[in-house]
Amino acid sequence: MLKQQLSQKLLQKLSPQQIQLMKLIQLPTQALEQKIKEELEENPALDEGREETEESLEADLESNDFEEEGTESIEAEEINVDEYLSDDETPDYRLRANNYSADDEETKIPITGGTTFTEYLQNQISTLTLSDQDRQIADYLVGNIDEDGYIRRELRAIVDDLAFTQNIFTEEAHLEKVLKRVQELDPAGVGARDLQECLYLQLKRKEQTATVKAARQILDQYFNDFIKKHYQKLMDRLEIDEDQLRDALDEITRLNPKPGNSSSNTARSVQEVIPDFTITVEDGELELSLNARNAPELNVSREYRSMLEDYKSSKDKSKSQKEAVRFVKQKLDGARWFIEAIKQRQQTLMLTMGAIMNFQKDYFLTGDERNLRPMILKDIADEIGMDISTVSRVASNKYVSTPYGTFLIKEFFSESMKNEAGEDVSTREIKKILEESVAEEDKKKPLTDDKLAALLKEKGYPIARRTVAKYREQLDIPVARLRKEL
Repeated sequence: MLKQQLSQKLLQKLSPQQIQLMKLIQLPTQALEQKIKEELEENPALDEGREETEESLEADLESNDFEEEGTESIEAEEINVDEYLSDDETPDYRLRANNYSADDEETKIPITGGTTFTEYLQNQISTLTLSDQDRQIADYLVGNIDEDGYIRRELRAIVDDLAFTQNIFTEEAHLEKVLKRVQELDPAGVGARDLQECLYLQLKRKEQTATVKAARQILDQYFNDFIKKHYQKLMDRLEIDEDQLRDALDEITRLNPKPGNSSSNTARSVQEVIPDFTITVEDGELELSLNARNAPELNVSREYRSMLEDYKSSKDKSKSQKEAVRFVKQKLDGARWFIEAIKQRQQTLMLTMGAIMNFQKDYFLTGDERNLRPMILKDIADEIGMDISTVSRVASNKYVSTPYGTFLIKEFFSESMKNEAGEDVSTREIKKILEESVAEEDKKKPLTDDKLAALLKEKGYPIARRTVAKYREQLDIPVARLRKEL
C-alpha cells in the first residue's frame, strides 16, 4: 500500500540574472568588451554613447488605458509606461571609469605585417630545381611545417595523405629525399622532425671548424649523453679536454631550437595583456583604479522609450500595439538590467581588489616578494563579506599593473607555513629564497634537493626534501644533474 507524506525542503536557486552577473564578474577586460558588443547587437534597446538630457515626460496614464474591450488586456501593474518614460529613472551609466575620455591617447602594440611563415617557405621552393611532382610534394611538406619550424608527422602518414588528397603516389624513401631539399630552405633547421635533427641541420651550414665538427659528433652519436649532461662520458668518448667540450657545447647552445620563430618576414599578431586593475604609489599611499577605458558608454535607447510614449498618447490601442509594448518592455528590462549588472561588476571588482591590495600592502609598497603574506580566498571573502566563489571569479584570469610589473591576481594567493620562529610565512616567500639559492649555486656542483632543504633550514625554513622538489618543479627549475655546467 502506497503511503503519502508531506515534507518541506529549503532550496536556494539563482535567478538567470544572478547567474549572468557571476559570468560577467569572471570575464577579464578583453572578454567583457566582446560581451558588450554582443549585447549591443542582440538588444536594440541598448545604445552606445552618453544619454542626452531631455525634459522628463509627463506621466499620467491610468490603469484603464491598458484595457480595451474585445482584446487581450495588459494591466498597468504589468507594464508601467511611466517608469520607462522618466529620464530620472533611466540609468545614465558611464562604463568608462577613472576619468578616461574618448579622445585619450591609447597606445597599442602593433601587428607586424608581411607574409606568413608558410608563404615565406613556399616562395623559396621556386628557387629549387625540382620536377613538377616533387614541387607539389615539397609544397605539401611545407604545409605540414608548424610554427616552430618542425614536421611532427610520420612520413608514412604524409605518403598516405598525398595519395588520398593530392592523387600523388610516392614511396617513403622518395618523400625523404624531397624533405632533404625542403630542409635546405631558410631559416636553417626548418623541416626537422625533432630537436636533434634541427640542431644538426644548423651545424651543417656552419664553417666546419674543429669545434663545429665536435658539436656535430655530439649531436649525431652522443645526443642522449648531451641532454643528460654526462660531460665526463663525452670527454672520454670524443677524446677531448674540458675546454674543447665547453667550446663545442657553447656552439650547440647558440643554435635556435625553434627556427620557425626566427623569420623576420612572417606576420604574427602580438598578444596583449591588458591589466584589469592598476595600483600606483602616491606619497607613500596605495591607489587602486579599474581599467575600463575600452568599454563604451551605455544607455537605454531613446527610440524605444519613444515607442512607449506613442503608445501612451494613442487613444485606440490595438492588440498588435499591446504585443509590441510587451516586446519593448522585455528589451528595455534587458537593457536596464545589463547596465546595472556592469555597474555591480565594477563595484564587486573594486571591493575585492581593494581588500587584496590592503592585505598585501607591504608588498605593493616595496615590491619585495618576501613581504607577501600568506593569503587564501577565504581571507578576502571574510574581509568583504562575500562568498569564496565570488572572490575566485574576480581573481580568475585577471591582471593587475603595479610599479613592479603586471601580474596575475592569482599569484598573490599562497598557503602559509611555519618558520623556526613559529611565524606564518607565505610559500611564495620560500619559493623566492629557493630560486635565489639556485641562482647563487656553483653550477659545476649544483645543489641537490637534500642540500637545498638543508640550506633553507639554515635560513629558518624547515621544510622536507619532497617539498623542496615540489616547489622546484613549480618554478620550472630542473634537477641538479641538468643544471650542471662546465
